[in-house]
Amino acid sequence: MWELTTQLTTELTTNIGAILNIGEFFGMKLYDDDFLKLILRLGLNVFFAVIIARGLYYPNAKRKDYLFSFLLTNLVIFFIIFTMKKYEIGTGIGLGLFAIFGIIRFRTSTMPVKEMTYLFIIIGIAVINALSSSKFSWTELLFTNFALIGITYIIENKWLLRHEARKVITYEKIENIKTKNHHLLKIDLEERTGIKISRIEIGRINFLNDTAKVIIYFYLEDQEGGIYQDEGILEIRND
Repeated sequence: MWELTTQLTTELTTNIGAILNIGEFFGMKLYDDDFLKLILRLGLNVFFAVIIARGLYYPNAKRKDYLFSFLLTNLVIFFIIFTMKKYEIGTGIGLGLFAIFGIIRFRTSTMPVKEMTYLFIIIGIAVINALSSSKFSWTELLFTNFALIGITYIIENKWLLRHEARKVITYEKIENIKTKNHHLLKIDLEERTGIKISRIEIGRINFLNDTAKVIIYFYLEDQEGGIYQDEGILEIRND
């Protein structure tokens, strides 16, 4: 199947190149036979990246900022890898670049673990779709993409049935942080926030200001109205 597709693509691009009779401009070709390969692979990559970011991640997280970052990161990685493959840049350099992007951290805010995992999946999809060659059949390529989507969907929506979100609150009624008053703490927080709380953790305590960092956990599907953002465990710890 790969050989047939490659043959058809080669014949089509050769005919287009002959018809257009395009030369060079400032030392660069205006057209290359790999252009249609780029379009085909880009379409395939964008299709699966949108399914992962928009279809699997966003319905549960509702984070447009990360959705924007995931899609653009996927596109940039795809074009970088495709260019590296085009000019036959060494495998060591390619793996080094992949490692750099794999451990990237956005400096504007700390990225939660779940978002880091989705970022790694998005990067992986881009690398697979851009780097695959004639040694990798279309069947294997499509299976790899669908397998990533399928496994992610099962873990996100079937295995982890309920997503427990977190939020950090600066709490001023210091007497309620005592173990014997935890039931009062939960009642007070639920009344003031309107959130049905599943459990509570006490963080940093400041007796000088009579405040404490309280981490509340809640299930998004149990809330009646309102949009509650999951602040993520890393953001809470660094607060």
